[in-house]
Amino acid sequence: MILSRFPIVALSCCMAALVGMPAPAAAQNTGEIFTCVDRTGKRHTSDRPIAACLDREQEVRGRTGTVRKVLPPSYTGEERAALEARQRAEEEEKARIVEERRRERALLLRYPNKAAHDRDRAEVLSQIDDVIAAVQRREDNLKAQRKEIENEMEFYQGDPAKAPAWLKRKQEDNAAQFEVQKRFLDTQLREKQRINARFDEELARLRQLWGPATGAAPASGGTVTPVSGAAGR
Repeated sequence: MILSRFPIVALSCCMAALVGMPAPAAAQNTGEIFTCVDRTGKRHTSDRPIAACLDREQEVRGRTGTVRKVLPPSYTGEERAALEARQRAEEEEKARIVEERRRERALLLRYPNKAAHDRDRAEVLSQIDDVIAAVQRREDNLKAQRKEIENEMEFYQGDPAKAPAWLKRKQEDNAAQFEVQKRFLDTQLREKQRINARFDEELARLRQLWGPATGAAPASGGTVTPVSGAAGR
């Protein structure tokens, strides 16, 4: 009698142990539904993360269909580096646009119309022209000095080696100074061209910002004739 009851008791103990054990993870039903659209445009639905959408976001929905959370894409190291580089490039482009808009606002505040821009151009160019005129006056003085030296050197035309040392030094010094002034003049002329090019570029941008009424082009073109100083040679 006792032996006949033993299998029943053993079976009861085994059932109790099985009830206490947790179910396998794959068999658990959390009620979560994963949805996504893959790179081909196909929509997927599953009770677990979807392998076809590892490179994009996946929505995790509850039983009612509401989105509980969004799983971010799973990237490889190379893909993550490429994504970060693309994000940096986008941020730099946004910063560039912001800076460009700031400069445009500052440009409009400084030059509300073409007359203001023309005045500023003429003022800057006049300063360069004053420097050029001073250089050219210095060149004229050096030319006059050279003429005097040449007159003195006429006494030694037959044998220039007999010319006194002080006269030779004076002649060499005159030639050196004239070369310095020539290089400086060339620098100022290039600076004048650069300034005109900058104002021309500004004017082209300002015409877009002003609109047709304010930014009408003059018949003679954009470059302003200097108001003072000698013309560049």
